[in-house]
Amino acid sequence: MIIDLPSTSTSAINKALVDLRDSGGAVALGRVLTLVVITDDAHAEDAISAANEASREHPCRVLVLARGNKRGAARLDAQIRVGGDAGASEVVVLRAYGPLVEHGETTIVSLLLPDAPIVAYWPGTAPEDLRTDSIGRIAQRRITDSAEAANPARALEARRASYRAGDTDLAWTRLTNWRALLAAALDQPPYEPVTSITVAGAPDSPSTELLAAWLGAKLKAPVTRARTKKGTGVQSVRLERKSGAVELIRPDQNVATLTQPGQPDRRLSLARRPVKDCLTEELRRLDPDEVYGEALRDGLPLVSKQVVSVREAQSRGKLSSPVKAARDQAAAEEKSARVSRAMKRATPSGAEQRSRSSAVPNDEVAANSPTHGKRAARRAAAGAPEGSGPAQEAAATAATAQESAPPAAERATAKTASRTTAAGRTSAQGATAKKATTKKATASRSRTTRSAAAGAPAGGETA
Repeated sequence: MIIDLPSTSTSAINKALVDLRDSGGAVALGRVLTLVVITDDAHAEDAISAANEASREHPCRVLVLARGNKRGAARLDAQIRVGGDAGASEVVVLRAYGPLVEHGETTIVSLLLPDAPIVAYWPGTAPEDLRTDSIGRIAQRRITDSAEAANPARALEARRASYRAGDTDLAWTRLTNWRALLAAALDQPPYEPVTSITVAGAPDSPSTELLAAWLGAKLKAPVTRARTKKGTGVQSVRLERKSGAVELIRPDQNVATLTQPGQPDRRLSLARRPVKDCLTEELRRLDPDEVYGEALRDGLPLVSKQVVSVREAQSRGKLSSPVKAARDQAAAEEKSARVSRAMKRATPSGAEQRSRSSAVPNDEVAANSPTHGKRAARRAAAGAPEGSGPAQEAAATAATAQESAPPAAERATAKTASRTTAAGRTSAQGATAKKATTKKATASRSRTTRSAAAGAPAGGETA
């Protein structure tokens, strides 16, 4: 939701905020700070977009002071943004014209959140001395961006000359990943002191200057600043030690290669950080950044002592060729892509391998299954060796099936056996009776034959 208030005043803006909260409840009150963005009309939308993204992690009231033309009558145009047009914050855009351009503090003071810290952010050109600026005096944190200045090197020197606790620069925030990788590399053995430092980067890159200043102040070693083409940012860092050099090279502004003695080369994602990420990181802490102050005050004077070209640094052996690093990265990426494609196209070599891959469980999973003990007992009872395959286990299971039959099956088997035994006994008795009858008939015929031969009556009776 966007509400325009042309030719207004700060009291009318406050009344509109209260009415908007009472009527729609769109504006919440849980704000942790007030972010004041000082810019011009040309860069206001980019600054608002970055502030909206940062407010999703740090809910705040965003006051954008867009300074217009100093000529003409004094006029204040306002715009209130809430809801989807303001992220997790409420945005008040103030466009001042005429004499109001020079009175930014009085313009925003009535819109500040009570009892909340104030953070001032200059996304473009910042004042030469933040200590004397009207908004810089009332802010607990002051964030500038030397990379957006017309002369970054001069802006960095101005920051050093007017530094006070609470100042910071997004050129320093962009180095967070570089500093983390280099510190992690030096935390690994061998723990040897660094004898020399070489930092290569563009001449218009204040981040390169701050990185070289930080390394020189912390490692207490001579620093060589090698200059590359404009617009390339930080390109490489080389730390010389007795056992070998630690080198971090970023030839394509996206992927870097970390080289350490006794370890394989590692490719790391190291893209340039957007403004919204840097601003979000700076809003996480409202206390002074002492490390930035040390690098700015103590390390920056060490950088200007040795400035050479990249070709000269390479001829001295202080820097590796970024062209070779880019070629090695391309070869490594192509190799990785070939391996990935081969793995996707790979299939099991035969039916047996497919069957095993789909039917045979993993040994550890099978050993931990509840039925593993029962299967092992059946294999032992059937005489199957330990570790036998599925066929042997099936044979063992069939051999022991009778023993593991349930009681009902046992009763059915016993009943069938009883019937078979009774039928056998009946058959045996019939055969015995038949034999006895046959024997009796044979004996009768024999007696009749003997009687006839002796003249006795056929019935076998005697006188």
